[in-house]
Amino acid sequence: MMFIVRQVALKADGSEIVRQTEVAGDEIFIGRNAANGVHLPDLAVNPVHARIERRGNDLVITAQSQQPFDVDGRSVESATIDLVRGGELRFGGHIIVLGVEGEAVTLTVRRVEAVSDSAEDKEEGAIYSLKGLLPGKRMSAWSFALLVLIACLAWPIYTWSSYKDLAYKEKVSRPAGFHADTVWSSGKLSQAHKTLKNDCQACHVDAFVSVRDNACMTCHEKDASPHAPMTRQLTARGDPTGFAAFTRFVAASFNKPAGRCVECHTEHEGAGAMQPTQQRFCAECHDGMDTRLTNTKLDNAADFGNAHPQFQPAVLVRPLAGDDTKAPRKRISLDKKPKENNGLKFPHDLHLNKTGGVAQMGRRLAGKHGFGDALECADCHEADKNNVGFVAVDMEKSCAMCHSLAFDKIGDTFRTLRHGEPEQVKADLRAFYRSTAPTRPINLGSLARQRPGVVNSRRTAADYARAVNFRGGRADQAIRQVFSRGGACYDCHVVVPPSSSGGMDYKIAPVAQTSRYLQKGWFTHDAHDKEECTSCHLAEKSSQASDLLLPGIKDCRTCHVGETGESLIKVKKPVESTCAMCHDYHADKGAPWLLREQDKKKKRPEITAAMAHPAGAAARLRR
Repeated sequence: MMFIVRQVALKADGSEIVRQTEVAGDEIFIGRNAANGVHLPDLAVNPVHARIERRGNDLVITAQSQQPFDVDGRSVESATIDLVRGGELRFGGHIIVLGVEGEAVTLTVRRVEAVSDSAEDKEEGAIYSLKGLLPGKRMSAWSFALLVLIACLAWPIYTWSSYKDLAYKEKVSRPAGFHADTVWSSGKLSQAHKTLKNDCQACHVDAFVSVRDNACMTCHEKDASPHAPMTRQLTARGDPTGFAAFTRFVAASFNKPAGRCVECHTEHEGAGAMQPTQQRFCAECHDGMDTRLTNTKLDNAADFGNAHPQFQPAVLVRPLAGDDTKAPRKRISLDKKPKENNGLKFPHDLHLNKTGGVAQMGRRLAGKHGFGDALECADCHEADKNNVGFVAVDMEKSCAMCHSLAFDKIGDTFRTLRHGEPEQVKADLRAFYRSTAPTRPINLGSLARQRPGVVNSRRTAADYARAVNFRGGRADQAIRQVFSRGGACYDCHVVVPPSSSGGMDYKIAPVAQTSRYLQKGWFTHDAHDKEECTSCHLAEKSSQASDLLLPGIKDCRTCHVGETGESLIKVKKPVESTCAMCHDYHADKGAPWLLREQDKKKKRPEITAAMAHPAGAAARLRR
């Protein structure tokens, strides 16, 4: 079944224009709604006014509302028309002539009346609009263009020039309120620069001149200290080629030299933390840099997943007493399996063994200290307040749970040796032996049985007096035992023997616990809290405290695949990792931008420190 709709319109010269459409189906709708098969743009017609349905050789026309229509001059709400005879329908100012061509029904639509009392040739859309009351298009366009020039150019320039002198004054800013030149802003300032939102001159010193580095250095002179000199950076980047060379030429022509701070550190990217530098800016210099900067000590790097050198942690060469930060350190690649001289003798494998004596002792002390079937990393290593790194291991809090330094008991109180103070240990032992008497022989008691004769009593008294006389000398023996194999100090610390044979000037080598190995990179354990410590740190296989239990780049690549997603290792759950995730030039204790943004999304307090593991073995946080 087919309906053929012919819309007839008149040209200015009186000739007709016929637009024909075909509608398939057994029915067709008539109304003002454009979705109808017969569209009549007339307010006198309802959106869906009537339905025409073919039944054999008859057409059944039914009103879809209470408003009637005309059939051959009669007002009806429904009618049946013989297709052979045909008929004429009227809806508002439109006439529809019904007919048949072969198997198709034809509907010829003509407008016979104007839709208002105005001239016949007036557009219907203009009748119901305010078009005739507004200025012409030309006048409106010129007026709008003039308004834009005033609001977006003249007014901002005037505002900027009014406060120009503030750019050269310290601790002076614009008053609060709206300033017209802020309409030029391409976006909101980051969290770090939010206080400058009304003070454009703080960065944009000169009109129509891009931000210069000296404006950045006003506040960021210390932050920028790790950057190489600009000439060296440009040499590392190399000269551009192709279209890049053309864009640099255009930029230089408009007084935008290459190598500015804002090329990497972009602003007006939205409120929150400043967006991390895109990896392509880093790779632009560091990919193949040794071919352009022949005297560089840095290895080439382009993407963590497939083009990044092995980690080079700052390994402790020799600990120093006092300030550990001044102890000499040397950057050594993990491929060389470096050892660390930290002054300790600590076997991780012995303490993490699940069947040895340490595990048995842990089970005996489980009720007091909360140990499990065997010791875990978290039993000794405590996370810092930010859940990022770990605090230094403290003997009194961690080791003393099992390794007691008690040497005497008075009532229910134990006397302990002073940890970390060798001279005080010697003094306490000497004082102990001087102030206490040897064990009194039982035969000196009044109730003890004795052999007859005064000689035996005198012999017993002489032996005891001799023991009392030599009691102080036993202190030296106790001191030697403490600092010798099997003693309280020897098993954990490097003991410096006396300077002379028979001397007592024992010393303990300085101990240093490295708080951060990767000085040029950031790392947070908080993002890895669902991982077991031993999945990255092979502490269960370490028998020496000098072992550097840091995962290498191959271990990290089991999850982190760089920005491009390509990796030298097949990864089950890849984590995209850009340069900014681990590297940050700002000389503060804050984590990089990307980590701060991720932490903000998790609705946790902002990370304020990013410290690597202090003792070389990560610890799973206690839950």
